[in-house]
Amino acid sequence: MTPARIRSTAAATAVLAVLALATACNRESSDSSSSGGKSPVGIDLPRSDSDFWNSYAQYLKKDIKADGIDALPLSNSQNDVTKLVANVQVFRNTGAKAVVMAPQDTGAIASTLDSLSAAKIPVVSVDTRPDKGDVYMVVRADNRAYGTKACEFLGKQLGGQGKVAELQGALDSINGRDRSEAFAACMKAKFPKIQVFELPTDWKGDVASAKLQSLLAQHPDLNGIYMQAGGVFLQPTLALLEQKKLLKPAGQPGHISIVSNDGIPQEFDAIRKGQIDATVSQPADLYAKYALYYAKAATEGKTFAPGATDHGSTIIKIPNGLEDQLPAPLVTKANVDDKTLWGNSIG
Repeated sequence: MTPARIRSTAAATAVLAVLALATACNRESSDSSSSGGKSPVGIDLPRSDSDFWNSYAQYLKKDIKADGIDALPLSNSQNDVTKLVANVQVFRNTGAKAVVMAPQDTGAIASTLDSLSAAKIPVVSVDTRPDKGDVYMVVRADNRAYGTKACEFLGKQLGGQGKVAELQGALDSINGRDRSEAFAACMKAKFPKIQVFELPTDWKGDVASAKLQSLLAQHPDLNGIYMQAGGVFLQPTLALLEQKKLLKPAGQPGHISIVSNDGIPQEFDAIRKGQIDATVSQPADLYAKYALYYAKAATEGKTFAPGATDHGSTIIKIPNGLEDQLPAPLVTKANVDDKTLWGNSIG
């Protein structure tokens, strides 16, 4: 072997070692058969600072074990697209035949998706729809419906008048954009007398709390809040309102009407206590179940077409693949104890 080739081989080995080392701290056991099977699936969790995503992780681990999914050790990209790219590279190096991910920055993952497509490794994207790049299936709910449902509920609660703070998610995410655009369109069309203050937060609870505090100083008569993600916004928001002595139970004078998105147990408890009024329940259990279902189907070469499914959802065609839009019900005091809601059954 020539010296040049030796140096090239050593460099390549070093790059792979760095990628593996960089990802190791973000990996965890999946209680699966690991890579010993014929069609291992690489699964990246998007973050661990959200009660919603931690619930999703619990369901994933349970379903991997129950369904005998051949999963590689789970990784967690911690809301960092560079970590996601590195984690996906490790999946490729260890023989993944399909990848499940939930990219939080939906505009920055295109080149990675193109690379996986070229390698004939199908991708299932959970909750978020990548802006570009081929996907085998997006497992998601209709996020525009989230914004519309929140608007309609809040508008009726306020009698069509008042001031509302909207704690927006990241606007570089399709979910943040869908919820924000739908909420704005609905408010403009149906409740033009409600003044909406849009507060971008990048899905960060501390940013949401700081911006809400500043808004309350300027508008102490604020009487409504729309939280686009209860998993990261609920506790900081309730803590701030309690500190300001503004956390009045529903039905009492001075109550600030609050509608959220996620459907975590903590939101349900807040509804029961009258601290918030409603949430849209994102199906964390179904996200996990059908992410694994489609990943397994992809490794088996199965294909799907737009139309109604046998599990109460609809598959639609999107520019870069297909999307299974799972149901996401509005939860209020009237149905918060419904045992079929995943937020009432998570352990």
